[in-house]
Amino acid sequence: MHNNDVEDARYQKFVSPLSKQILKDQNKDAKGLDYGCGPGPVITHILKNNGFHNIALYDPYFFPDKNKLKDKYQFIICCEVIEHFSHPAKEFIKIKNLLVPNGKFYGKTELLYKDLNIDGFKEWWYKNDPTHCFFYSKETLKYITELNGFSSLIIKDKFFVLSN
Repeated sequence: MHNNDVEDARYQKFVSPLSKQILKDQNKDAKGLDYGCGPGPVITHILKNNGFHNIALYDPYFFPDKNKLKDKYQFIICCEVIEHFSHPAKEFIKIKNLLVPNGKFYGKTELLYKDLNIDGFKEWWYKNDPTHCFFYSKETLKYITELNGFSSLIIKDKFFVLSN
C-alpha cells in the first residue's frame, strides 16, 4: 500500500538516517540484502548512487526470488517492513540466519513508547495502517536481540541496528 518512488526527495530524506548509518558502517563491496524492499527500493537506490553495487532485492510481492534467501549477507535492510511481519519470530530467525558472523541488520519502524497511554495510542497515526500487524518497543527489540542471539542492539532516534 506504500508508494515509495526511488526519486522522491521527501522519502529519501525520511530514510536518510538509516542510509547514512549504512554508508558509515559498511564497505562499498559489502554484500547486502534489501529485505521487503517493495516496488521502489529507495535505500538500495541511495546506496547504489554512493557506489554500493552488491545489494540483492527481496520482497514477497515485488521481488519474490527465494534464491536470494539462500545466500549470506554482511548487512540486511528492513526499512518500514518489520511492522508488516505477520510472524515476526519466524522472520527474525530467518534474518539472523541470513547474516554472516558480525553482520548487521538495519531496521526502521516507528517505535511504540512505554509512556504512550491509551489516549495517546488512539491518536498514534502508525496504528492506523491496516497492513501494520505488529508494533515494536525498545523492550521488544531487546527481547528479540536476546531470544535470537544477536550480539548487540543499538537503538537510534529513527532506526535500530542488530549485530550478529
